[in-house]
Amino acid sequence: MPPALDPLLQHPTRLTVLAFLGACEEAEFGAVREHCEVSDSVLSKAATALEEAGYLTVKKGYVGKRPRTWLAATHAGRNALAAHLAELQRLVAAAEAAGARHAPAERQGS
Repeated sequence: MPPALDPLLQHPTRLTVLAFLGACEEAEFGAVREHCEVSDSVLSKAATALEEAGYLTVKKGYVGKRPRTWLAATHAGRNALAAHLAELQRLVAAAEAAGARHAPAERQGS
């Protein structure tokens, strides 16, 4: 039996955060927030849930005198994202194949 969808990644913001972080080594909180088009509090909640699952790390520091927070996907987070996306692709392929079998005869040839 193939792996199920990851319940944690079924939330759009958490999925978007992990996908964004999967494409870079780490990113500043503000850059992730802007990409996800969410508020600080929404991103903070999503990051906390992903961090508790071991999918991302949170690093705090300073740039000059300004506090900054950086987020980074962990190896486990990257694997979870890949498995989740593979399962989504499998579901879509299965649905398309089933739909094609039930299409009217005149549509099956096109």
